[in-house]
Amino acid sequence: MITISLCMIVKNEQDVIGRCLESAKEIADEIIIVDTGSCDKTVEIASHYTQNIYYFKWIDDFAAARNFSFSKATKEYILWLDADDVIEEKDRQQFLKLKNTLSNNIDVVMLLYHVAFDQNDNAIHSYYRERLLKRKTDLKWLGAVHEAIPPKGNVAYSNIAISHRKLRPSDPDRNIRIFEKLLSEGHKLEPRQQFYYARELYYHKRYEEAISLFEQFLYEQKGWIENNISACIDLANCYKKINQQQKALLSLYHSFLYDIPRGEVCCEIGELFLQRQQYKTAIFWFETASNQKPDISSGGFFTTDCYNYIPYLQLCVCYDKLGDYKTAAMYNQKAKQCKPNDAAVLQNEKYFNSKGF
Repeated sequence: MITISLCMIVKNEQDVIGRCLESAKEIADEIIIVDTGSCDKTVEIASHYTQNIYYFKWIDDFAAARNFSFSKATKEYILWLDADDVIEEKDRQQFLKLKNTLSNNIDVVMLLYHVAFDQNDNAIHSYYRERLLKRKTDLKWLGAVHEAIPPKGNVAYSNIAISHRKLRPSDPDRNIRIFEKLLSEGHKLEPRQQFYYARELYYHKRYEEAISLFEQFLYEQKGWIENNISACIDLANCYKKINQQQKALLSLYHSFLYDIPRGEVCCEIGELFLQRQQYKTAIFWFETASNQKPDISSGGFFTTDCYNYIPYLQLCVCYDKLGDYKTAAMYNQKAKQCKPNDAAVLQNEKYFNSKGF
């Protein structure tokens, strides 16, 4: 059986840290808490679970804080969590099995990260993260914000999931503030950070600046494939916000340079043609989306609804617009199989029943 150090960096997390530690205490042989400036009861709550509590002066650098937390670990492997993460019961049992069976020649275990859920609490947005790492390696966190550890060595994948369960929004300006501080100090952003800075500009409705940076990021061709694809989608959304639909469409097509069409991209293209009332073309793209299978092991950001529920619902709309109510009703039933209690699906069902379908 391997031994595990749980390492966390925290600040003002009194509402969630107990929940997180309670869910992980059976898995961890050691808990390391690094506080970066709490002024609430975070440290007091954490002290009920561990005496290994350290303090790190916040310097607007997540990687520095996480690397400090890792430096305090003493067990064979390190597990990292954020305070608003939870290991659900079914995943906890699988994790305990993994702990008993993992070969010690594995350097990194990639676990699923569920970050969004539907009304029935099913995960709808997930991706893999480097979650369990052998301590005696040179694996280090990189990036002041949106930090990551580039996996290397023997990497294993597991369907065990960590669930991100926010109770309150975080500071919406924190990340862009850190990026712009770095830039003001003369730092050059590496490609991954460049991508995430462009995203922050998009989130802050600075669309022209975001477009310029996304285009530069894609032109330089130094980004990770998954970030390139996400950049194409975000770039398209920026163009839509400034009413340049043609450029939005071209941005989505650009993603095909990197991989086969993703469901997320096909749904975006379908939506553009739906807005143009080009229903047959929209149908082609929504059908293409529904025929794709997300390869979540690629490490990409996948929205599972874009591979079934969303295209089915939009196909229902397209066929209804064309007057083919039978096919439209059939696709609504497919959407219902995905989300039986969905309000839109149930409303559609009433509509088609009134038409005799």
